[in-house]
Order: sequence, then structure tokens, then C-alpha cells
Amino acid sequence: MSVNNLLAIVFALLSALTIALGTVLRHYVGEEPDPDAPVRSTVWRSIIQPLWWLGLFCALGGYGLQIVALGFGTLLVVQPILVLSLMFTLPLAARVEGRRISRVEALWAALLTAAVAVLVVLGRPSPGLTQPPERRWVIALLIGAGAMLALFAVTRRWLGNEMALILGAITGGIMGYVAVLSKAVVDVFTHQGLSQLVGAWEFHALLGGAVIGVAVQQASFNLGDLRDSLPAMTIVEPIVAFALGYAILGERVQAHGAQWILMAAALIIMIAGTIVLSRSTLTSGNTAQQAEPRGG
Repeated sequence: MSVNNLLAIVFALLSALTIALGTVLRHYVGEEPDPDAPVRSTVWRSIIQPLWWLGLFCALGGYGLQIVALGFGTLLVVQPILVLSLMFTLPLAARVEGRRISRVEALWAALLTAAVAVLVVLGRPSPGLTQPPERRWVIALLIGAGAMLALFAVTRRWLGNEMALILGAITGGIMGYVAVLSKAVVDVFTHQGLSQLVGAWEFHALLGGAVIGVAVQQASFNLGDLRDSLPAMTIVEPIVAFALGYAILGERVQAHGAQWILMAAALIIMIAGTIVLSRSTLTSGNTAQQAEPRGG
């Protein structure tokens, strides 16, 4: 493995840790949802609290580390490692809830780590285009925006955990696009310089997507349990980013023959591990919260 890929892995791991801390802090702020309150009201209630801003700065720091990682490696190397933010979220959330991680959770954590390692090491992703055709961007952005708006329109009358799940999935989709735009912004800065970056449409699209993603994510945190929203956003983001990395950037996985079977198995384990681990880990904290009366 090249030095650049090793550096990409190190910075991606640091990014995952920092993102996990930001996730736990912001969910802690909104852990008492009001199912009858409008989405905008619950988001505003959270962002006026200093702890929410600390969580946001942690998330921004994690994103900065992700940008550095993308400067050294491909999207298909960095993105699977970011799934390990769940690995760091689980013990942090358990600490906040005052409990221990079970053996089952530890087993799934090991499986998740192994699956990510297989995807990164065995896949050996190759770099893509630094300036992909704009036609690819337009088609991908229109499809993504249409799909997410349609999903929200169909499910916007749902309440509580069901809506948290849908918003978590939409957040994952938005952040998948943000990940690909981040790689594009890094390429523009690397090959054309800061002066070109400021005027590049990719940079402005990235800022807009990030703001929308944070708002939707906070709404999902406030409307339901972390065990409902976190798995959805954690799974959907890398899947969308992988698909866009192939379709727009032209990045490719260098697997052959039977290696594809191992890659498919690793992907299935990663998805299953994310669902089982996050839901089982956060169930006990949710049960403890339900046992206590909510404040008005």
C-alpha cells in the first residue's frame, strides 16, 4: 500500500472519531423529542444551545480531516473508513448513557472493522477523473434531488421514529453527494489553485449541500431515537458515495474473480453490522429514557 493511501487511512480514522463525538453531542442536545412540534421548531431549540455548537464544531473538524484524507486517497478508500465513525459513536454514547458495551456489540464491532478492511485493502480502489464531464454532474444531481424530495414529500406526515428513519436516510443521501463534491473540490484546489476554487460551482454546491445536510440531520436527531436515524444515514452515505464515485468520478475497484465474492460479503456484513450494532447498542439507552417521565 502506498504512503498516500496510508495517510488517507490515518486521516479518515481521525475524521471518523471526531465526527462520532460531534454526533453524540448534538444528539444529546435533542434527545427529548416532541412528536407534536414542527421540525423547524425542534431544530431551532437545539441550535440555540452551546453544546450543540460544540458538537457542530467537532463535526466540522471531522469534515476538515476528511478533506485532508481525500487529498491523499480516493473516495473509495476514504468513504468505507468513515463508516467506522459508528465504532466510535457506540462507546461514546454508552458512556453518556452510563452503561457498558455487551459482548454481542463487541463481536459485531470486530466484524464491521474486518469488513471495512476487506473493502479498502482487497478492493485497492484506483483514482478517477479530476475533471469529470459536467453532464454527469447534472444528471446525478437532478436524480438525487428528485429522489430525496419525493421521499420527503411522501413521508412528511409521519411522526416520531418513522420520520427520524426517513430523515436519516435522506441525510445519508445528501452526505453521499457532499462526499463526492468534497473530492471534486479537493481536485479543483490541487490542480487549479485557490483562485479558481472560490469561483467553482462545485465549491458553492458543497457549501449548500453541507448546510442542508446538517439541518436535516439535526431534525432526524430531534424527531426520534439515535438508533433509528444513525443506521440509516451511516449506511446510505457510503452507498450513495460509492455509486457516484463510479458514475461521476470514474473511480474503480480493482477486484478480480473470487475477490468480488469477498467484497460482496464484506459489503453485506458492513450493512448488517451497522444496523444490528447501532440499534442494539442504543436500545438500552432508549429504554432507560422511556422509563423516565418527559418534561413538558
